[in-house]
Amino acid sequence: MAEEMVYQLKVTLRGSRPPIWRRTQVPKNVTLDRLHQILQVIMGWTDSHLHQFRVGDTHYGTPDPEYGFEVKDEKKVRLDAVLHRPRARLVYEYDFGDGWEHDVVLEKTVSATPDRRYPLVLAGKRRCPPEDVGGIGGYYHFLQAIADPKHPEHRDMSEWCGESFDPDAFDVQEVNAAFHGGWRRRRPVV
Repeated sequence: MAEEMVYQLKVTLRGSRPPIWRRTQVPKNVTLDRLHQILQVIMGWTDSHLHQFRVGDTHYGTPDPEYGFEVKDEKKVRLDAVLHRPRARLVYEYDFGDGWEHDVVLEKTVSATPDRRYPLVLAGKRRCPPEDVGGIGGYYHFLQAIADPKHPEHRDMSEWCGESFDPDAFDVQEVNAAFHGGWRRRRPVV
């Protein structure tokens, strides 16, 4: 029987300073559709918007003739078909309006550990921006407004967010519980 291999990926939200990132391990043969579902959970997005992957000039997602360019069906493409070696990368774009772009870099290929369940988040830093905040520029404006009670938009932004927002918060165990169960589950297993 062939040894099962997993890809260790580093996912970084472009334009975030300090960087918002995750390190995860996924089966190397997942489809890009499944990778989209995994990225939604590990980053903290809510899967409320369109998305696509790009490798060079090739786009992967849900084909639609209205796009005006060819989009290959992400349900038919495996991750190991587009990332072949360490340092290979693809771009994952989520929410075309806000334009969240993520660099997804293959760090290495490792043997699956029999007692581990995949996907698995190994590490990460900082909380994902709220949905519909207006892209990276809107996110930093939002952070300024909620941090300063005297800011003219403080009250509106705080009410809009609906909770206290700690931009430095990230909990590896919480994300892994979302995939594999546990009392802290936030989303269904993908």
